Amino acid sequence: MSESKRPVVEVAAGILLDAQNRYLLGQRPEGKPYAGYWEVPGGKIESGESVFAALKRELQEELGITIDSSEELTVLEHDYPHAYVRLHVSIVRSWHGTPMGCEGQQLSWQVLSDDGPTVTPLLPAAWPMLDELKAFLS
Repeated sequence: MSESKRPVVEVAAGILLDAQNRYLLGQRPEGKPYAGYWEVPGGKIESGESVFAALKRELQEELGITIDSSEELTVLEHDYPHAYVRLHVSIVRSWHGTPMGCEGQQLSWQVLSDDGPTVTPLLPAAWPMLDELKAFLS
């Protein structure tokens, strides 16, 4: 159970992994909280929607791709000033289409390293996701 008294926003986040195990980050567009920060793609889970259905919808809207499947990695919670979020983080290895910034956001393929991503700043909740990814891939 969350420590916060605020409502919990359920979020599906997808770590896209390509054949070289690079992962994809997107830059949050202007007009959104933390605009300019880099994040793992995803978004809010709508009422009655499964994590996979939300992830499929969000990655279609954000990246213009259709995912085939996903593998649950972890569930994390983060208390941001604007929202308390529960992040359902999945790994996505199979999709159709080429990821592109459908909301005008920049995208960057990253190699997992101890130094972190080459793009900054990273959304605070993305750091534990990358730690979980490192553990999963090691």
